[in-house]
Amino acid sequence: MRIEESVQNLLWNREMMVNLPEIVLSLMLAAILAMLIGQVYIRFGHALSNRRLFARNFLPIIVTTTLVISIVKSSLALSLGLVGALSIVRFRTPIKEPEELAYLFLTIAVGLGLGAGQALITVVALVLILGFIGIRGLLRRSPAQGNLYITVSAPGAVALSASDLLQILSELGAPAVLKRYDLSAGHMEAALHVEVPQLEILERFTQRLRELTPDVRVSCLEDRGLAT
Repeated sequence: MRIEESVQNLLWNREMMVNLPEIVLSLMLAAILAMLIGQVYIRFGHALSNRRLFARNFLPIIVTTTLVISIVKSSLALSLGLVGALSIVRFRTPIKEPEELAYLFLTIAVGLGLGAGQALITVVALVLILGFIGIRGLLRRSPAQGNLYITVSAPGAVALSASDLLQILSELGAPAVLKRYDLSAGHMEAALHVEVPQLEILERFTQRLRELTPDVRVSCLEDRGLAT
């Protein structure tokens, strides 16, 4: 008898069953908002990492946050238990881009709002925030903005300067903006945002660099597309 009662208490909580439709709707809305945030991040983000791959994290973050807050919001004991559980969590993967951290914070905030039952104000605030991001992105974009992120790395002894890289790209008719340049005793690495309208220009750029040093390494990350 006690086992049956325990199973019934485990599977049937009157308070949670009353709130079940609300929780399901909140989770569905969280999934929709996660996809919306992901599309805005892919379209207007400027992170050097793969934005499509990173945007996949938004869905589990928002849905999980919504679920956790929906469960613990009515219980002080569960809330304290959640604080204790989260205190032992350690994240080993560093966030290299401040923009990624901003979007993660936005997704968590949306999950908190939906889980707390503040769906209307959460949706309105999110629409305004994404609207501001979209307007800023449209105003900053121009035809001359690059469509490729190019990373050039080589042994430090080669000492390819930033001006050398920009000059080569300029001679090839590919306007570029230097995003990062790191030079140490044994290694050089530079990141550039480049307008490469044709694949031939990228191949000629790589060939020019290999003429300077055979050990150079060039990697590319697509931003808006590359024509053949």
